[in-house]
Amino acid sequence: MADAATQLGWAAAGTTVPWTAHTAYPRAALLPLALAALLAGAAAVAAGTGWEERGGRYRRHAVTAVLLVTVPLYAAGSSGLPVHFVQLATLSGLESATGLAQVLLDTAGATLLILTALTRRRRHTGRCPRCGQPHPGPAGGELRHPAPTPPGRRTRTAAYLLLLGLLPWAGVKTVWTLGGDALGITAEAWAASAADGTSGVTRALAELGVDVTVFAAAVGVLLLLGLLQRWGQTFPRPLPLLGGRRVPRLLPLVPAWLTGAPLAMYGLVLTALAPLLATGALPAPSVTPPFTSTAGLLWMTEFGGLAFTGLGRGLLLAARSYAARTRPVCAGTERETAGGGRETAGGSGKTAGGGGEAAGRMAG
Repeated sequence: MADAATQLGWAAAGTTVPWTAHTAYPRAALLPLALAALLAGAAAVAAGTGWEERGGRYRRHAVTAVLLVTVPLYAAGSSGLPVHFVQLATLSGLESATGLAQVLLDTAGATLLILTALTRRRRHTGRCPRCGQPHPGPAGGELRHPAPTPPGRRTRTAAYLLLLGLLPWAGVKTVWTLGGDALGITAEAWAASAADGTSGVTRALAELGVDVTVFAAAVGVLLLLGLLQRWGQTFPRPLPLLGGRRVPRLLPLVPAWLTGAPLAMYGLVLTALAPLLATGALPAPSVTPPFTSTAGLLWMTEFGGLAFTGLGRGLLLAARSYAARTRPVCAGTERETAGGGRETAGGSGKTAGGGGEAAGRMAG
């Protein structure tokens, strides 16, 4: 409702709502966006209250259709979140408060709708909508969180290999920031092109030899490492107040999902675009400062594609592993059988002595 009211308010006031730095939503699109917000809210309520279940397959199909349309719509709208994050983290200033508000609304909508779709799928497949495990009894009560565990070696290796895609892009930008020349571009030309609109923090980082976008990528790498290490599941003990406490699962997962997906998609576009431009399959781009040649521009495009694809896919891979390793289960995943042993949610009977290992694994 808040999203729909906001879109209607902007439409009535004739407010310009940026989508990217150089593109705004058409004013005529704000009314359909308000309608989509209302439909998405209705679908979430229908899925959460069981209304669709009481109406047969037609209601289920209607809710499915709304989710299939609105989830990609909100996900596309949230793609600008990394850009706004970089602006806020580096104190570079906001290009548009309205654009940030729209991105936050889309991000919240995408998150809630994805969780709604996940819960709905669990319910339809006979699993607990809360913990995702099949077990007797209603969802609710105590949740048992597993002990911190690292991912498997294959997951770690794949994630670290994906991070190697950052090296050419970050290396070239670091060379420029440190005063060197690369890809036919001098450090002075790069600094002059990047000087407009930069904040004091950005300039201070540049004086230390750190490009602000490389700094933002380092924040993403830190998030990825947290998803792969034990300290990403339990706050380090030296931290005041939080030391030793369990990290809420959505705290790293939501930014990893919402940052990793748009980065991976954007990176794939750049990675595919550079060879098409280089081979003449697409018209050659115009060369603008600080670039002095088409080759330099295309190499930097390819380097950016490798960097964004590697970091984005690495975040998604690490987030998938983290979600599986930290998934809690309801205390009802085990129940005492009439014979005194334990019966797991899968229905296989265990004796009191033989079911302890399975019970321990499920309880974490």
